[in-house]
Amino acid sequence: MGAPVVAIVDDDPRLLESLEELLESAGYGTRIFSSAGSLLRNGLSGLDLLITDIGMPGLDGFELRDLVKKARPDLPVFLITGRHEIADQDRAQGISGFFRKPFDAKALLAAIGDALRK
Repeated sequence: MGAPVVAIVDDDPRLLESLEELLESAGYGTRIFSSAGSLLRNGLSGLDLLITDIGMPGLDGFELRDLVKKARPDLPVFLITGRHEIADQDRAQGISGFFRKPFDAKALLAAIGDALRK
């Protein structure tokens, strides 16, 4: 079995690049997408975990999480945000992890490891 594959969806290219580098340095495979639509067009097969930004044009992270949970209920989903959407606790149900930018890389990697071991 190869390295777990983490999909990252964010409309901020700098964040995609830094997360990709962080995850690859920790031994994960990555697939990066600049929108929820591009992830959905590519499909969810082969993914072990999804990290998505909440605030994006088109489908936001909550909507993407809802679609992903219908198709792959077992797929851990982490949400990241630069804003304060966490205040919306009802919408935060069913999320494996929640991180506010800028996030702690060690904490994120630890949470990913935990989610993948479950």
